[in-house]
Amino acid sequence: MNTFAHISVHQSIGVAQPLLLFGTEEQKKKFLPRVAAGELSAFALTEQGVGSDPARLTTEAKPDGDDYIINGEKLWCSNGTRASLLIVAARTPPKIVDGKPRTQITTFVVEAKAPGVEIVHRCQFMGLHALYNGVIRFQNVRVPRASLVGGEGRGLKVALATLNAGRLSIPAASIGTAKKAVQIAREWGGERIQWGAPIGQHAAIAEKIRRIAAHAFAMEAMLMVTSRIVDRDKKADIRLESSMCKLWATEKAWMCLDDVMQIRGGRGYENVQSLTARGEKPYPIERLMRDNRVTTIFEGSSEIMRLFIMREALDPHLKIAGVALNSSKPGGERLKSAFRAAGFYLAWYPRQWLPLGGGAPADMHARLAAQLRRVAATARKMARTLFHQMVRFGPKLEKRQVLLGRIADIGADLFAIAATCVYAQKLLGDGDDPEKVFMLVDDFALQAHARIAANFRGVQENADQHGYDLAQQVIAGEHTWLERGIIE
Repeated sequence: MNTFAHISVHQSIGVAQPLLLFGTEEQKKKFLPRVAAGELSAFALTEQGVGSDPARLTTEAKPDGDDYIINGEKLWCSNGTRASLLIVAARTPPKIVDGKPRTQITTFVVEAKAPGVEIVHRCQFMGLHALYNGVIRFQNVRVPRASLVGGEGRGLKVALATLNAGRLSIPAASIGTAKKAVQIAREWGGERIQWGAPIGQHAAIAEKIRRIAAHAFAMEAMLMVTSRIVDRDKKADIRLESSMCKLWATEKAWMCLDDVMQIRGGRGYENVQSLTARGEKPYPIERLMRDNRVTTIFEGSSEIMRLFIMREALDPHLKIAGVALNSSKPGGERLKSAFRAAGFYLAWYPRQWLPLGGGAPADMHARLAAQLRRVAATARKMARTLFHQMVRFGPKLEKRQVLLGRIADIGADLFAIAATCVYAQKLLGDGDDPEKVFMLVDDFALQAHARIAANFRGVQENADQHGYDLAQQVIAGEHTWLERGIIE
C-alpha cells in the first residue's frame, strides 16, 4: 500500500496528469520528461482550514509582472517531502461577475527547490509509515506565468479533473486488498480445524468468505468498466463513475479486511514480525488494516463522495425545477419555472413507471440480461424516489445528507451489479467456466439487492432528524455526563 501511495500520487494527481489534461505544449516539453525520468511530483491543495471545501483556500498567488508571488501553507502533501515538482492550488485576484467579486482558484507548477519553498514538517500516520507526506510553506515564492496550468481561475476544474484519475487509482489498490483477503480467507478457511471441520465449513465463517469473494469480484468489475471508458477517451467525463468506484471499493475493501480479521481471530490482530517469530504463516492483516483505513478518507471522504454523487444526480432536476421549488424566489419566477418543469415532468415521470427494458446488448447471455433488466427497473424506482424527496423537501433536500447518502448507496450498488454483468460477459467470452462466473454474479446481486431494499426502506422510515437533534445536544455539551470516568 505504501508503494501504491508513492506511485499513485506521482502519476495520478502529481504534475503529469494535470499537464496531460490541461498543460500547454511548452509545459509538457519542459516538465513531463523530468517526471518520466524519475523525478517525483506532488499535489498541494489541502490547507489547515480547507479539506473538502477548496473555495476557502487562503494560499495566494499575486501577479507581479511576468510572474506570480505565492504565499501560504499546504497540509498533507503526499510525496511533498521528496518531490522535485509540485502542483499548487492558490487564490488569484477575484474576477468581477455581475458587479460582484468571484473567487478565482488557479494551479501552478512550482519547483520544490525554488527560493521560499520550505518543508515545515513530515507527517506521521497510523498506517502508511513509508509515506513521504508533509506540511509545505510558501513564502514569497516567485513562479513564472508560463507555469500556470489550465488558465487563471480554472484551478478547481484542474484539481477536480485530476482527482478523477486519483479516484480510480485508489479503487485499484482496494482491489489488491480484497484479492489478498480472498486468498487468506480461502487458505485459512480450509486449513484451520475447529469442532472437527475446517472453519470455512461453519456457516458463520462461510458467510464472511462468501461476502469477501463476491465483493472482490464486483470491485474488479467496476474498475474495469470505468477504466475502459477512460481508455477510449482520455478526456471522458467520469466524475460520477470514478466517485462511485472510490466510495464503493474503499468501503467494501474495509469490509473485506474486517471479515478476514475476524476469520483469522487473534492471529489476524498479531503483526507479521510476531507471527514469523512464532513460526506461523505471516499474513499481514494488521498492517493491511492500518494502511487501508485512510482510503475512505483521502482524495474525497465517503461522506463527500455521497454528496458529490447526489449533486450530480440532482443537477438536471434543479436546472429544470429548482426555481419553482425555491420558496425564496419571487412568485412570478416560480410560476414560469413551474410551467416549464410541468412540460418536462409530464413526459418524464410516467416513463419511470413503465417497463422500458434494460438496454442489455443483444448478444449478452440471458442470465446476465435478466440482471440488467432488474437493475434498470430499480434505477427507475430510484429516480422516482429522488424526485419524490425533491418535491417533499425542495431546496432543503441538500441538508438531508443521510437520506441522500442512502440514495447514493443505491446508485452505487446498481452500478456495481451492472458492472459485474458486463465483466461476466467478458469472462464468458474468454472461456471461463459459466457456472463459476454466474455463481459470483448471482451471489453478489443477491447481497446488493438486499442492501438496496434496506436503503429504500430507510428513505421512508428513519430516525434521521431525531439522531441529528441528539448530535447537536452532544456538541452543545448537554450530555457531558457520558464522559464521566474517563482515565486519561
